[in-house]
Amino acid sequence: MRRTKSPRGAGAGRSRVAGCTLLVVALVAGVAGCSSEGDPLSAEPYDAADRISFSGSVEAGGEADPDKPLEVVAEDSDGRITDVTAVDASGRHVAGELAADGSRWHSTSPLAANARYTVRVSTEDEDGAPGRKVLTFTTAKPAGTRRLTVAFGPGAGTYGVGQPLTAELSAPVKDPAQRAVVERSLKVESTPAVSGAWHWVDDKKLHYRPQDYWPAHATIDVRSTLEGVKVDDRLRGGRSEPLTIRTGDRVIAVTDAAAHRLTVYKNDEEIKQIPVTTGKPGFETRNGVKVVLAKERSVRMRSTTVGIAEGSAESYDLDVQFATRVTWSGEYVHAAPWSVGSQGYDNVSHGCVGMSTDDAQWFFDTVREGDIVKVENSTGETMEPFGNGYGDWNLDWPAWRAGSALTAKNTQDPADQARLRPQSA
Repeated sequence: MRRTKSPRGAGAGRSRVAGCTLLVVALVAGVAGCSSEGDPLSAEPYDAADRISFSGSVEAGGEADPDKPLEVVAEDSDGRITDVTAVDASGRHVAGELAADGSRWHSTSPLAANARYTVRVSTEDEDGAPGRKVLTFTTAKPAGTRRLTVAFGPGAGTYGVGQPLTAELSAPVKDPAQRAVVERSLKVESTPAVSGAWHWVDDKKLHYRPQDYWPAHATIDVRSTLEGVKVDDRLRGGRSEPLTIRTGDRVIAVTDAAAHRLTVYKNDEEIKQIPVTTGKPGFETRNGVKVVLAKERSVRMRSTTVGIAEGSAESYDLDVQFATRVTWSGEYVHAAPWSVGSQGYDNVSHGCVGMSTDDAQWFFDTVREGDIVKVENSTGETMEPFGNGYGDWNLDWPAWRAGSALTAKNTQDPADQARLRPQSA
């Protein structure tokens, strides 16, 4: 079936477009693989280009300037481009846009420096016969720019299902478009697969989490493909070490402050109930979801570290056993033998969750870093999302997604954006 030709602009206008390109692929009708009497869609794609020309200071076979866009132009008025993909040797796709009439494709995401790219161009002639051209080129090394590297956390190991991933940048990134470039380069893969998102905590730090907790016994890989990618005129991505972590059982501890009871669930089955005491009036335990930060077999707790004056009625200085930390400011789940008479009946602590020594040892031995410790029905405030541990789960999913630089306008991955086709005429 003959395809209606799309309208073309004036030849002079085409010359101005082609003149500023980094890379031009001449698409000539050439010799089609079938006659007009056959079915063009059943033919083998013909060679859609017999020459590759570079403009500006880039010679044929030379290195391309990574700071200039990649363009592919159909110079034959009777043919058009139908699809373009550009990908480097590490699998990074270049996002691009294809003109509605198929006359031109151009990149919309930056090229990496010192990289080798493969470009695959698909075309069709006026009879609908398919053409194809595959080419490779390399980009030049960056000149005199700083390197943006990424340090991933929390460190290799096995964690609970609530453990967020962290990415610490070596330099601040404030501009929203530059943040999008960085964020697209931070790749997270989970087995079993889950969808998640990065959230910018500040100009140098991002956290990543799924919509719900990680699956139990998952393997999570995080890596950066930022190396060589331009962030701004003086900053390019550098090499960063990848990270692999794993999750253990799904362990969630829920403290009901009103009922003075902590219930532990393992893989969604209740395994223990523990009578506890939580924060008394004026020292209420924070509500919300917290994540185990560390376990300390013995820790000295002093009231002066939380602003209680030494010698006052509320002051204390205690050696505490089996302390499981959930905030950096000093909230723990720990042994409190001095309050056993109140545990299960009253809230008498200064904000921690206290229990008997035997129960605290059991809890200490059962949980690991990254496990969930949730507090309900306290009169205290809700755990803040950042700055005092991992309160990430206290943001609902829309609020978490709002912290991503990849807004609704540009959430597509470049691997998808790279293959934009024009509307049929």
